[in-house]
Amino acid sequence: MSAFFRFANRSATKALPVMAAAALTSFALSSYQGLSNCEATAKKKENESSSSSSSSTSTVDSTSPKTGTGNAGFQRDAKGYFYDIIPNSQIFQPKLEWPMYDENWDGREPIPSGNDKLDRRKRRYLRKYGVTRHIILVRHGQYDETHKEDEKRILTELGRKQANETGKRLAQMIRGAEGDPDSPCNIKIVRVSGMARAKETCDIIASHFPQVERAEPDPLLNEGRPSHHIPSGGKVSDNTIHKTQEQHARIEEAFQKNFHRADPIAMPDDALFLENDGKDVPPPEDTSPAARHEYEIIVCHANVIRYFCLRALQLPPEAWLRLCTFNCSLTYLTIRPTGGVSCRTLGDVGHLSPELVTFSGHHGFNW
Repeated sequence: MSAFFRFANRSATKALPVMAAAALTSFALSSYQGLSNCEATAKKKENESSSSSSSSTSTVDSTSPKTGTGNAGFQRDAKGYFYDIIPNSQIFQPKLEWPMYDENWDGREPIPSGNDKLDRRKRRYLRKYGVTRHIILVRHGQYDETHKEDEKRILTELGRKQANETGKRLAQMIRGAEGDPDSPCNIKIVRVSGMARAKETCDIIASHFPQVERAEPDPLLNEGRPSHHIPSGGKVSDNTIHKTQEQHARIEEAFQKNFHRADPIAMPDDALFLENDGKDVPPPEDTSPAARHEYEIIVCHANVIRYFCLRALQLPPEAWLRLCTFNCSLTYLTIRPTGGVSCRTLGDVGHLSPELVTFSGHHGFNW
């Protein structure tokens, strides 16, 4: 993987988007702060809510994480408004209260056997030899925003240059470091949304590695409003509520379709894990990096990428508008075979020269 960061010593300004990834860890504790338009009523509403709930619910052990009602997501039957700005039915509710981590977030956590020793040893084996998924999210290049029809919203000349440079960068990553047989990246497939600007970007990028499989365009990955955002700028309109209800379901479906741990590897017999402290458990036949790491490239859109990143890290998705993904930037996440997720880069444009860096109509960094 060292090839991916080969150009880390380039201009410091190019590295600024990568540094943004470090700020993600603060979201779990600050996600609902910054409600400047509601600060005057926040404490009152919180106290009212606390008084109401304490009279109708039983005491909960404060040392145990609270469990939500069913799966993570919107709670359609929730009543009222969150701080009088967003319907409670459209506030994303985690399965466990923030900032606790749901180990079974993708429904692929192994079922306990009832033997803790066996489960621990099998988990160590899976961690060592299982497949890590690497997902590289690419935002499309700059495009013509003067039209409403999607088929006319094609890349600008600058956007095509951005896509070409991004294709070169990913091709370098696939080839790996010269002389290092373990560094090439095993890219399995390239995915793309159904929108014109993303498909054009994908065509240019994928031309640099024609040997990699390409999936059919997926409209689930189309741009949209994945959830409400906080700060919100005031109470949301009925039109925004309707749009969020409609588009959240689609984008959440796209997340669940594309973000999950790899299929489990074949495990040796349980008896081998229990005998001789598990020292006799044989490794898989193929333990090469290519067998233990799989990559996917997904070319899509800014809002979708920001939502995916926060959902994958189990951070409040209402923070999506606080993140920035430049045109043809790379957002890179890993999913370990035991379910852990980490963000390696966010909105990285280190492969683009300064004159090619844009966020829609904004050029460079001074905006």
